[in-house]
Amino acid sequence: MDSRKLALLCREFADNKKAENIVILDVRKISSVTDYFVIASGTSEPHLRAIVEEITDQLRQEHAVRPRAVDGTVHGAWVVLDYFDVIVHVMRQDVRERYDLEGLWGDAKAVKPKKVRTLKR
Repeated sequence: MDSRKLALLCREFADNKKAENIVILDVRKISSVTDYFVIASGTSEPHLRAIVEEITDQLRQEHAVRPRAVDGTVHGAWVVLDYFDVIVHVMRQDVRERYDLEGLWGDAKAVKPKKVRTLKR
């Protein structure tokens, strides 16, 4: 699976669990570590856990993709899922503001998901 598609799937699965302020950053031109960051916020430990489980479970079940590594805990309010070409950051909003990944990677382009077209009747 190409990295852009994986990033978009991670975004979709996070959205399934009502993650907030989901952003995909294309860091291919400015990072040798990964291609995309997916950053999403949750409001509580159970919410963070639900987001992380949705992403990992859906990718494993539907696409046979597992993270190479998982770091952090919902108790620490920041979980990182490393899919090699895509790194997913799921964190509480206060932690997200403190570490400001979007600011640190400000030269990265944001990836906009394609909107589903609705048919007019």
